[in-house]
Amino acid sequence: MTISSIIWVPKGAAKEEPTRFKMTDEEYEAIQEKIAKQIKDIKDDAPAEAVAAAAKGSKKTVEKKGKDNGEDGFMKEFDLENYDEEDNADEKDGSDAKMFGSIKGLTYHDGDTQDPYVTLDDAVDEAEELEEMMIAKTDNLILAAKTEDDISHVEIYVYEGEEDNLFVHHDIMLPSFPLCLEWLNYDIAGKGQGKGSYVAIGTFDPEIEIWDLDTVDVSYPSLILGGNSNPTEALGTGKKKRRSKKPSDLYHVDAVMCLAWNKLHPSLLASGSADTTIKLWDLASSTPEIAIRSFTNHKNKVQGLAWNPTQGQVLLSGGYDKQSHIFDTRTPTSVLSFKLTADVECLRWNPLHPERFVVSTEDGIVKCYDGRQPTAPIFTIHAHDGAVSGLDVSGLVDGLIVTGSSDKATKIWDTKDSTAIKCLASKDLQVGKVYSASFSPDDDMVVGVAGGAGKVVVWNLEGNASVRRAVRGADAGAPRRREVTIVEDDGGEDDDEDGGDDDGMDEDE
Repeated sequence: MTISSIIWVPKGAAKEEPTRFKMTDEEYEAIQEKIAKQIKDIKDDAPAEAVAAAAKGSKKTVEKKGKDNGEDGFMKEFDLENYDEEDNADEKDGSDAKMFGSIKGLTYHDGDTQDPYVTLDDAVDEAEELEEMMIAKTDNLILAAKTEDDISHVEIYVYEGEEDNLFVHHDIMLPSFPLCLEWLNYDIAGKGQGKGSYVAIGTFDPEIEIWDLDTVDVSYPSLILGGNSNPTEALGTGKKKRRSKKPSDLYHVDAVMCLAWNKLHPSLLASGSADTTIKLWDLASSTPEIAIRSFTNHKNKVQGLAWNPTQGQVLLSGGYDKQSHIFDTRTPTSVLSFKLTADVECLRWNPLHPERFVVSTEDGIVKCYDGRQPTAPIFTIHAHDGAVSGLDVSGLVDGLIVTGSSDKATKIWDTKDSTAIKCLASKDLQVGKVYSASFSPDDDMVVGVAGGAGKVVVWNLEGNASVRRAVRGADAGAPRRREVTIVEDDGGEDDDEDGGDDDGMDEDE
């Protein structure tokens, strides 16, 4: 059981009353036709020799059985001579009962509302269920890409910050192991005519599925990038053709490892793949399932992507070729490259200093660069003993960074003064190897963490004195909430012990 990625949804972005998906008769018929076609294609693809051999073997078996048993053997095998004895015994016992033999005394009602013995009110049940499904404007959502026993899905959690409550609201089943998530505040169905709440999902498959978060129990994605234009085709398209591994400018041909939605140009989504390419998708186009641009800056798998927060055409990328690149998607030939010491794990722009970005690598190093000057880094931190697979930069507190690693530690760093970087907190949150860590978009003291243990943990930094003093000042009062919030069903326990040992680090001026 593992959670490979989590992402926050801001307060107020989710629909207060989610819609429950109901499949139409036309959709049912379409699915049945697809499945029937798939079964037919499988039968047609079976070698004629195998079919003939199977038929011949079956015939021989029947003939042999007939010769061995004969008519007498057949009668004995099924005990046909005593076939009627059971009924005769019942008659002798006087227990001959005919089903619905007498309908006298039966009362029929037009519906459950007319039947005095039916006391359940479906309308009341639906109202109660709807009330339980409501999402308040003060609630955050946390999306988690989870795999358990070869079953993959995205769990949608509701985090009620004031009540320290975290629970699973609903989930979305996936066809393959999920690698990355990206939230889209864009109306897919209306081509951007309004706001929406969708999640783009990258998996080991080359297609990118986009699902509506405001609809519960939905059976298929709203859009498939790099796939068929009809989302219902995902439920069964008949004969499945194996996609060639030869690179294409129109779609990915290998696993999708990272996604980045452009907040300044909401119809644009970027994706990076194990096929070494970066694709740009226009969700507002008439053919959104086809990429509009393809970039080949990397020589190995593309692990991370991020759009600049103030210049919507500038894209940051990092890969397994130990390099990070900054380029303008309109003129991709002009590229700023940054050589690193190991393969890239995560990268983020600094929202409060948009000219800077932070990148973490497989050797436990975190570096910050000025994107305008690809020379020496602003600072370097020896953050962990293992790969730094979780990284985020706070958009609310200047210089606050969270890192998570395969060494199972999650750490909070104060990097505001690049010459005096401090590790404010270090904690094993019992999530196993940390695969994802990110700040809440609405609370400067809340971090979401998940990893190999398959559970989501919300870490309230108010419970750590060092972080509280650094962010709120020396006069900060006692914490108002629990330090750690988990789903209660997980049976975990809150750990109130603070970490705080500073790791060694190098500072580059």
